Amino acid sequence: MAKYAVIVLVAVGCLINPAVSAAQNPHLVVYKGDKGPGSGKHIVWLAGDHEYRGEESLPALARILAKHHGFKCSVFFTTDPKTGFIEPGSSNISGLDALKTADLLVVFLRFQDFPDDQMQHIVDYLARGGPVIGYRTATHAFQIKRPDAKFLKYTWNQAEGYPGGFGRQILGETWVSHYGRNHEQSSRLLLQADQARHPILRGVKDVWVQSGGYTADPIEGSHILALGQILNGMTADSPPAEDKKTLPVAWYRSYQGAFGKSGRVFTTTHGASEDLLNEGFRRMVVNATLWAAGLEARIRPTSDISFVGPFNPSTYSFEGFVKEMKPSDLAGWDSPIPKR
Repeated sequence: MAKYAVIVLVAVGCLINPAVSAAQNPHLVVYKGDKGPGSGKHIVWLAGDHEYRGEESLPALARILAKHHGFKCSVFFTTDPKTGFIEPGSSNISGLDALKTADLLVVFLRFQDFPDDQMQHIVDYLARGGPVIGYRTATHAFQIKRPDAKFLKYTWNQAEGYPGGFGRQILGETWVSHYGRNHEQSSRLLLQADQARHPILRGVKDVWVQSGGYTADPIEGSHILALGQILNGMTADSPPAEDKKTLPVAWYRSYQGAFGKSGRVFTTTHGASEDLLNEGFRRMVVNATLWAAGLEARIRPTSDISFVGPFNPSTYSFEGFVKEMKPSDLAGWDSPIPKR
């Protein structure tokens, strides 16, 4: 597969101390590995959702992919322009020209209205067919309200010319509705037998997540890896909800960039911070990262997916993010995620 840049919201760092001074870019933290299948490849991660604590999920995953698998991971966060603190609901972000060197873009955004100059870097990345991973609210990553904005078509509810915007056209689905009550109904992922030999599912088992489901019917050409079974309860052995059918919650597909090259895509409607505590889910998304980066031959069923540094995720909720936390607070291998 052609080499593409990877984009992920992560702190910038060097081989020994993965943090680069926040003065260089207050939205960014970088983790850089030194050996592994991802050595020499760059992932850009974009964290900016309101509810599901993507600002915790993405740096935790970025550390795993950097430390254990050798990637350089640049994680970007939306911040309060006055204080520099992480503000998941803000559209304040800069430095996305990092996508020019990215081999993969990872998106965990919700209803963002980025300035045209920052959106331009995302659009350019997609034009060259760079691979993309989308978590949870990435299906409705953009809600561009400015009537004079250049990139209105990427809005989640776009109707004409680019139906469903970025979510539907790139990831395979846009926002539809909740399917399962958060904090009351969790989800068991039913891996699909016809995809059992796909590299993303290598070594994956016993997948259960705490976030409720989303309604999803992925666009034609999407290959379903897992269906979500809604459970009446917040434990892995809770009984299935008899009034809920199973719906797609993880799939892969490809899209065609403006210059004719196709890009790999993995999408899951889960990925809340607490979902990462499940080893099966964590292995699936680590595998998906390697696959999206064209490294499927290097996926092992026993690859290291352990957390790097303390990870004690917040219970997801609107306004539930840790206040007065800057991207630089998450720098290094050992800083707690999130800062307490």
